[in-house]
Amino acid sequence: MSLELVSTSPCFDGTQGVYSHKSDTLKCDMRFGVYLPPASVSQPVPAVFWLSGLTCTEQNFITKAGAQHAASALGIAIIAPDISPRGVEIPNDDAYDFGQGAGFYVDATQEPWSRNFRMYPYLVGELPELVASHFAVDPTRFGISGHSMGGHGALTIGLRNPTLFRTISAFSPICAPSQCPWGERALTGYLGDDRSQWAKYDATQLIAEIGWSGSEILVDQGEADEFLKTQLKPDLLVEAAARGDVPLRLRRRAGYDHSYFFISTFIASHLEHHARYLLA
Repeated sequence: MSLELVSTSPCFDGTQGVYSHKSDTLKCDMRFGVYLPPASVSQPVPAVFWLSGLTCTEQNFITKAGAQHAASALGIAIIAPDISPRGVEIPNDDAYDFGQGAGFYVDATQEPWSRNFRMYPYLVGELPELVASHFAVDPTRFGISGHSMGGHGALTIGLRNPTLFRTISAFSPICAPSQCPWGERALTGYLGDDRSQWAKYDATQLIAEIGWSGSEILVDQGEADEFLKTQLKPDLLVEAAARGDVPLRLRRRAGYDHSYFFISTFIASHLEHHARYLLA
C-alpha cells in the first residue's frame, strides 16, 4: 500500500506529517496525521490512535490539541485519521450528525452506506497495517483514544480488540449510543432497525457483555458540557463497569465544556496514561 505525503513540519524535535492513501476498505482517498517523536529515529515507538468527533477531520486534533509536546517527551507516536469517507462519489446527508463527517466508527450494513462507511474495519485492519509498514512504530504497543463520537469509537474499538489496542482512553465519549439521539439516528441509518446489531457499537453494552481485563480505562468528562445529559451519559458507562468489575476511572472536570480547550488541558495526562502501560 503506497502513501502520498501531503505535508510535513518539524515539531518538538519530531515530525508532524499528514498522508493520503487509496483505501481499499472505504473505496476512497483517505488522509491521516502522524506525529513521530524524536525517539522514533533510533527505534520503533508505541503509538496512540486518536479518533476525532463529529464534523472534524485529521486537522482538528493535530492543530488544536497541543499533543505533540507531551508525545515528544514521552516517546509516543500519534496517529490521527479522518473520521469518515469523503468525496463526490460518497453518499452524504444534509445533517451534521450523519453521512460524511459522521462515520460513527461502524461497519455499515444498510444501503447506500454499506459500500463506503466502514470505519470499523478500516481502523482495526487496513490503517494499523499501513502505519506499521511505513513508520517506526511498534504494532504490539498500540493504544486508542478519542473525543465525543471519537470517544465512542475508541471505547468500542478498544474493547472489541484487546490484542490490537492495549490501552484505552476517551474525552466526553458518547457512552450509550443506543440511548441517545445522535446514536439512535446513526445506528439506525448505518445498521438498520434491529437493535441487536447495535450492541457491538455501544460501549455500555460491550462492557456489560464482554468486559475488559486490560489496563485501566481513562475517561475525562467536562461537567459544563452542553451534551452531557442528552447525548453522552457517562454514568451509564460507569454503572456497567462497576457491575462487570471493569477497571474504569471517570474524572469529572468542573467548568469544562465539549471544546478543544478541554482536550488541550488534559491531553498530556491521557498520553501519560497510555505511556504508563505501553512503555512498561
